[in-house]
Amino acid sequence: PAALASTQRVCASVNVASTRAGINVDAVLRMAEVVKATAEATADRDSIGCAKLVVFCNMVEDNPFMAGAVHGAGEADAVVNVGISGPGVVRAVVSRLPGDADLTAVAEAVKATSFKITRVGELIARETAKRLGVSMGIVDLSLAPTPAEGDSVAGILEAMGLERCGGPGTTMALALLNDAVKKGGAMGTSSTGGLSGAFIPVSEDAGMIRAAREGVLTIEKLEAMTSVCSVGLDMIALPGDTSAETIAGIIGDVCAIGVVNDKTTAARLIPAAGKGVGDTVSFGGLLGEAPVMAVGTTSAAGLVRRGGRFPAPLRGLKN
Repeated sequence: PAALASTQRVCASVNVASTRAGINVDAVLRMAEVVKATAEATADRDSIGCAKLVVFCNMVEDNPFMAGAVHGAGEADAVVNVGISGPGVVRAVVSRLPGDADLTAVAEAVKATSFKITRVGELIARETAKRLGVSMGIVDLSLAPTPAEGDSVAGILEAMGLERCGGPGTTMALALLNDAVKKGGAMGTSSTGGLSGAFIPVSEDAGMIRAAREGVLTIEKLEAMTSVCSVGLDMIALPGDTSAETIAGIIGDVCAIGVVNDKTTAARLIPAAGKGVGDTVSFGGLLGEAPVMAVGTTSAAGLVRRGGRFPAPLRGLKN
């Protein structure tokens, strides 16, 4: 917490679970306490320290996206990793499809667009690495939104036909988007890596901010969306009086999805000090702003304070 409070650019990420080892529940609770302490340490700045702290399950190597960026252990001393982003381009393509285009046509359009974006990312990565005299690393196929209007993952889902992101059908639409991006991107580069999936950070996506303010997008729905995308509970502002045990329960839920499905999941939660449901935290820049969202009122303390280890599932026995 002290490092995140006293610096502007330092970020941190901690892995607390994996499919091969299970969930370290003691570490989950400890990280929940660290999240709370970080929020208090940066209370004068809307608890921005928590925006630079990620708790992972099945953390990947070679992730170029902050705040969970990782320089993989198998890489050279210096490499160039590239994230493609670009949801605004995908949204424009989907919006131009005829109203009667079926979901297969939608998937094909997203796939073709993802190929083009990824190909450009590959070329930029190679040229940048060449000019810097270092190795090229990976191309991460993730769609990452920004707070700018039109550069929104939620906007893509709504262009597909949802009235509002967070309503019925959202998880299906997100799964289709994520799958099509991967298929197209994999054709655009042989150096895929990182998270390679859609990001849904609430504060960084104008469409999700709107849906959360309207009460359509909830923490429970975001948890469901986590099962089909990269990092589901991302940049979510919680009431400042949310307990460490409740935060640990949320992190544990996210880890359970990752462990059982053998996928990377993560949580970037912001218990905004002094704020309540309906208030807004504002960070500016790419971190955007977020409405404080309601969280369940029942306690997980009895569960998470048992500690110990959530055993690895059978699918972790892969050798």
